[in-house]
Amino acid sequence: MVRDGMLVAYCAAVGFVSSGIAASFFKMMTREPARFALLGQGWIASIATFLFCAVSGPAIVMDIVIRNRPTTRQGLSAIFAGIAVALLWSVCSGILVVDLVFQVRSTFT
Repeated sequence: MVRDGMLVAYCAAVGFVSSGIAASFFKMMTREPARFALLGQGWIASIATFLFCAVSGPAIVMDIVIRNRPTTRQGLSAIFAGIAVALLWSVCSGILVVDLVFQVRSTFT
């Protein structure tokens, strides 16, 4: 049970770090913060937008939570909801990244 919890925490960390790297790379290249918006016109841009948002989603959600944090007590539920969404999204994307690393590793051995 503890091992499974540590694995989930590790996947959450890997997912959030990969999300931050993708969002930071986007900001470095475009000088705009990453956001949930189409990256261009056409179906290729739609696919690229979907993949980019799938990877960088937790960083975008946390950026929105930090920028729009309410000061009232009722706003705490919105903050916790945003953190929960980012955490669960990070776990899911972290599982995919860790699986990808293991798949690439197995091709070299």
